[in-house]
Amino acid sequence: MNQNEFVHLVAPFKDKVFRLAKRLLVSTEEAEDATQEVLVKLWNKNDSLGSYNSVEAFAMTITKNYCLDQLKSKRAGNLKIVHNNFTDRTPGLHQQLEDTDSLNWVEKIINTLPEQQRLIIQMRDIEQYEFAEMAKILEMNETAIRVALSRARKTIREFMIKTHSYGIG
Repeated sequence: MNQNEFVHLVAPFKDKVFRLAKRLLVSTEEAEDATQEVLVKLWNKNDSLGSYNSVEAFAMTITKNYCLDQLKSKRAGNLKIVHNNFTDRTPGLHQQLEDTDSLNWVEKIINTLPEQQRLIIQMRDIEQYEFAEMAKILEMNETAIRVALSRARKTIREFMIKTHSYGIG
């Protein structure tokens, strides 16, 4: 596989690799480094990439493992998982402010979820992965993914209902 073919192969999912790395590593610079490392690993395996059913799923698995390794190596530091993809800092109309506030609350709630549920929410609700792809990447049973997703969504929903009904009757 030559360089152009490789670029054509990874172009559709390289942004997803970055977003997953950003979700896990917080820092944009670290996420960029992780994305670069994943692409280098894929390039080094370019002769055997054709044997994979989904190169994208393989890349996401590499990304997940690389980022988790980075988090483990920096566990002693103040590193925590944060999600900033949806914060809108520009002031706008009343509805935009309410939406932004709700998204901030959802972000805070997601940050309190267990690591596995955070990954599942990111992959299913933000990246729009299918359950079969998620099962391969996370090396989990599809049923376990559905249960964890349901629990994460329930936690978010209950907290949002409690937050929005605060002070009412």
